[in-house]
Amino acid sequence: MTEEQQPHTQLTTEIGTDSAIIVGDPARVDTATQLLDDVQGWAFNREYKSILGTYKNKRILVMSTGIGAPSAGIGVEELHNVNVKKVIRVGSAGAMQSGIGLGELIIGEGVVRDDGLTQKYVPGIYPAVPAFRLMALAHKYAPQAVYGIIRSHDGFYMDDNAKNEAFWSGKGIVGADMESGALMTIGRQRGMETLSILNNVVLYEGDLAAGVNDLVNGDDLMAKGEVASLKLALDILSDPSLEEE
Repeated sequence: MTEEQQPHTQLTTEIGTDSAIIVGDPARVDTATQLLDDVQGWAFNREYKSILGTYKNKRILVMSTGIGAPSAGIGVEELHNVNVKKVIRVGSAGAMQSGIGLGELIIGEGVVRDDGLTQKYVPGIYPAVPAFRLMALAHKYAPQAVYGIIRSHDGFYMDDNAKNEAFWSGKGIVGADMESGALMTIGRQRGMETLSILNNVVLYEGDLAAGVNDLVNGDDLMAKGEVASLKLALDILSDPSLEEE
């Protein structure tokens, strides 16, 4: 019997890997091709664009999920359905502390789940945290990155955004994105190992629109940060220690 494709991502177990990188922007999938060998296009349905490639002889899937927790959550669930066990998000973030420069990598030690989706899975008191093995490897390959708690939220244009950001900055949050909470919460429920590596594209209290537009336009610092974050994820997922179950 022919295996039915996953309805949104169009994945099947024929991808033949237990390791994946998820990104928000489909264009970031194209960037990943520069770092991979033997690249094979898989699917592009809705916001879910996927490729397969090898890195240090490890077969890895790279797939976009679009913006926000709901679409990221669908992607994680469908990755689980095709036997993916390790997922690293490579995305963009806004700094929540002064002194974090553009293009610096922010790696989440845990996530404030300020989104709506994950509340449907588990109560708000449930923590969203990365897998220890993947975090340890992040420290091995990127000891200079910014490590700390990040906040995942649902939108940019609410009237109280500035007030909320000031509150969470005061609690020591280092960065903000929209998908890491969904990745870590759903991944933990499904027995997957997860990690989130974020490229800072907005200085704290900086201009959000300018920062995102600069990322789209390939601003040098942020473009370098994007490649560095992808390479870090590939180094982690191809580390031989992960084959030691």
